[in-house]
Amino acid sequence: MSKPADKPNQPAETVEFQAIDPSKAADQFRAVAEKGIEQSQEALAKFQFGVEETQKVLKSTFETARSVGNELSLTTIAALRANVEVDFSHLEALSGAKSLSEIIELQTKFLGKRVEMGVEQAKDFRALTTKAVTDISKLAKDVFDKSLRDLKAA
Repeated sequence: MSKPADKPNQPAETVEFQAIDPSKAADQFRAVAEKGIEQSQEALAKFQFGVEETQKVLKSTFETARSVGNELSLTTIAALRANVEVDFSHLEALSGAKSLSEIIELQTKFLGKRVEMGVEQAKDFRALTTKAVTDISKLAKDVFDKSLRDLKAA
């Protein structure tokens, strides 16, 4: 067969279409519509599942954050209480000092003890915040990994 552009004086090729049977058209239209509905329902089910999974993860993340927040609050209160107790003990000791050398000695011991306490408290806070970040980021990583697996499977 030749193309119309090759021979301008010849008629274009005729394309034949299958005849549409009106009695089958309704059945074919119904089949296409049912397939579309089925695909829409599957997509909706996947979307609902994704929403439910995301909701579970967010709830778990917030519970973890709340738990860690409570733990940080309790650790902060304990540290503040320990600091106040040491400060008051130091003031009592200073009030009973009899000489300047005794005051200097008490002050030196107090400062050393406060530095040690500060270092220990900083270690406790660091460990606690590291644990919090690890726990929360693990949840986020798990969700991200699951989402990637689901996308690859789809």
